[in-house]
Amino acid sequence: MATLALPAARVAPPAVTELSEGKKIFAFAVMCVGFFIALLDIQIVAASLQDIGGGLSAGADELSWVQTSYLIAEIIVIPLSGWLSRVMSTRWLFAVSAAGFTLTSLLCGWAWNIQSMIVFRALQGFLGGSMIPTAFTAAFAYFKGPRVVIAAACIGALSSLAPTLGPTVGGWITDNYSWHWLFFVNLVPGTFVTVMVPMLVRIDKPNLGLIRGADYLGMVLMAAFLGCLEYTLEEGPRWDWFGDPTIRATAWITAISGVAFVWRSLSYSQPVVDLRALKNRNFTLGCFFSFVAGIGIFSIIYLTPLFLGRVRGFSAQEIGWTVFSTGVFQLMAIPVYAYCARRIDLRWLLMFGMACFAAGVWSFTPITHDWGWQQFLLPQALRGFAQQFAIAPTVTLTLGGLPPERLKLASGLFNLMRNLGGAIGIAACGTVLNDRTNLHFLRLAEHLTAANPNSVDLLNSVSAAHGNTAALRQLWSLTYREAQVLTYSDAFLLIAGCFVVATLLVPLMRKAALPGAAPASADAH
Repeated sequence: MATLALPAARVAPPAVTELSEGKKIFAFAVMCVGFFIALLDIQIVAASLQDIGGGLSAGADELSWVQTSYLIAEIIVIPLSGWLSRVMSTRWLFAVSAAGFTLTSLLCGWAWNIQSMIVFRALQGFLGGSMIPTAFTAAFAYFKGPRVVIAAACIGALSSLAPTLGPTVGGWITDNYSWHWLFFVNLVPGTFVTVMVPMLVRIDKPNLGLIRGADYLGMVLMAAFLGCLEYTLEEGPRWDWFGDPTIRATAWITAISGVAFVWRSLSYSQPVVDLRALKNRNFTLGCFFSFVAGIGIFSIIYLTPLFLGRVRGFSAQEIGWTVFSTGVFQLMAIPVYAYCARRIDLRWLLMFGMACFAAGVWSFTPITHDWGWQQFLLPQALRGFAQQFAIAPTVTLTLGGLPPERLKLASGLFNLMRNLGGAIGIAACGTVLNDRTNLHFLRLAEHLTAANPNSVDLLNSVSAAHGNTAALRQLWSLTYREAQVLTYSDAFLLIAGCFVVATLLVPLMRKAALPGAAPASADAH
């Protein structure tokens, strides 16, 4: 950590020290509101896409862009937020982001067709995305010593709780009001944040001189790399990956612009993303753990509603209430984590969280076609409890040892890795569902012969009542259903394997003192 330290005189700008402790807590809480709604909107539409499609007369292919456009825009702006906060200041970047997010939420609710919805969702993701990493920066700018643990626990809880609750909140809103309120619900908290942040937040000052020496070529390369990567990952499973010319083209752009962006970031004096922070072992491992956490959180949020909708035929609200237990158990874990974090090395808490997450995901693998909320309760309880212990210590260990100037740029990269993990995890799960379903179906069909008494009995009973065609159709339907269930089990097993690997790597992290707890760590902060 010492190699990244700055002189103690640059620990915190005077504006931060002028605030009382109560004002710091309230300012941070206001920023957390903006942080939460920006993350919530990633998944708030997940359980309501069919309702949106019905209202806008859109097909399934077009509907996927309601989420994809938001994700592409957000994933581009997140790493840019470090540079933007230095130019505009944390205060004004957050206020402008909140105002833009609120306005575009209103426009999304007013969308008159699917094309306008996609445009407004992209703007919503781009304008609101900066609130996510900026809240991480504020946590370490406002708090020191043991208070950092609590702030990191809050940030960690919200970062995994928001996407988890998204389908629940969205399903309830859609069933009780209309899909328009998925976006109108942001207006009150968004306006509140927009008004309060300029009045409360005092962390740094704008530096407009950075505009002149900015790495604009690096920004273009990064936008091309991340935008095309997100598109490739989102659309690849649906279009047979490289069998589609558009996917091949975006994959080539991703590869070329990605290499060029890395070269530019390492060679330019003022890069838009601080890749040099990866020289720090804790930061590199923390980014990997953030990546794995993104795989776990977003992939399971993707798989669970899909299973409940396709296999069980649940409504949006039923899906929401089924996954709600994850959020409940994560909230219950917050005071437990806060107590333990003051007494136990954060690395061991992180190892416990990763191992518990792996166990929670593995407990999904015995899934059957009749699983409902009762069967999902224990796996989701384990996962919800584990999320708090997997995310919060990662935040503290990864970002807690970085100085303020480096923290702004590095927090964008850290948050980017979580979203990239989610994108790659969802793409991998989509591919597994497409490929393994056919494989399992063929394997099951091999046993549906005249020598199988169960299949013969089913055909005979259905044929007697509805005819041979109906009997064969029902047998095919049952076989396909079971093939789907086996495929979901494969996907959960793959995710659990990722967390096993992460668990084994945790001991490689160095023990980190809390920022501000001692002179050495104060310098590091």
